[in-house]
Amino acid sequence: MTNPKTADIAGPTNPADPVDTTATAAPAPPPLRTQRTFRLTVPPVSGILRPRLMTVGALLAVGTFLLFCWSLTIGDYPIAFTDVVRALVGSGDPGTVLVVQELRLPRSLVGLLAGIAFGASGGLFQTMTRNPLASPDMIGLTQGAGLFVVAGIVLGWDGGLGTQSLGLLGALASAFVVYVLAWRGGTTGYRIILVGIGVAWICTSATDYLVAKGGRFEAQAATGWLVGNLNGRTWSEVGPLAFALVVLLPASLLLGRLLRTLQLGDDVATGLGTRVQPVRLAILLSGVGLIAFATAAAGPVAFVALAAPQIAQRLARTAWPPTLTSGLTGALMVLGSDLIARTLISGTELPVGIVTGVLGAPILLWLLVRANRAGSGG
Repeated sequence: MTNPKTADIAGPTNPADPVDTTATAAPAPPPLRTQRTFRLTVPPVSGILRPRLMTVGALLAVGTFLLFCWSLTIGDYPIAFTDVVRALVGSGDPGTVLVVQELRLPRSLVGLLAGIAFGASGGLFQTMTRNPLASPDMIGLTQGAGLFVVAGIVLGWDGGLGTQSLGLLGALASAFVVYVLAWRGGTTGYRIILVGIGVAWICTSATDYLVAKGGRFEAQAATGWLVGNLNGRTWSEVGPLAFALVVLLPASLLLGRLLRTLQLGDDVATGLGTRVQPVRLAILLSGVGLIAFATAAAGPVAFVALAAPQIAQRLARTAWPPTLTSGLTGALMVLGSDLIARTLISGTELPVGIVTGVLGAPILLWLLVRANRAGSGG
């Protein structure tokens, strides 16, 4: 005799018996698609579209443009926002066009371009080393550029070179030292960070010595530059920085696919066909070029390269700091900090680096606390 309870559990044993389908669970809804693939025949291009990343990038671009135009309205001669937009394309009152294009535009352009360079460079280094604390101002690149510029100001060892060239040489020299000292049959992100911290302190100590040794006027000029400052910027600083971005930013974006394979570890990246050491060197050179020209134009603006990639990563909800979005976030940070620096104290224009330092220090502390809680902070 069949146990009725067993029969209830096992279901009807006679194939002719009707099956009650009302108790069948409804199928689970398909997962939400957060990305889409595309493939083109001509040209032969394929990739992944990430709607959230694209939306965040578009919003950041719009916000950056609005903040950029707003910065042009501030000064001894107030200009309406609509008049600024017209003056940018050369229309409107000739006096307004002169003030906007010749007097105020270079400063805002340096802030915009330097912010993009700082943010993109920080994203490159943090992705390459797989460490959110690995930014150019933490591993000695910014300090190396600052050391060479201060040496040129205080000691007169510029050889006819401007701050742009000195900053580039200093960043390249410090990057070379870090790369050589971190090499042991190859480089790893962990060794680059450790060696970079040591090089950063050496350059900082040497810079402090030069400032203390220099005369009063040289020390004031060096200190004003070391804080990070957009005051008095001219078209001579805009040109080299814009050229560097035109060359290095597309190169950084082209390295994006190879850059993400490094996040999987050197062994996995090698298995996927990535030449780890040449790719790491190419990323290093791109990041060094971006940070060098930005530092030479605006000074070592603190914490932008550290904080902007982390903010962009959380806005876009990606597994790595997206390069272009990090750059737009950096531009928004620099322009916003400059507005605060110019309007916080009436009649006084603070250096932009003071504001970014005040805003960036809590982000650094948060990253350290988060890394320790995750067991990766030492």
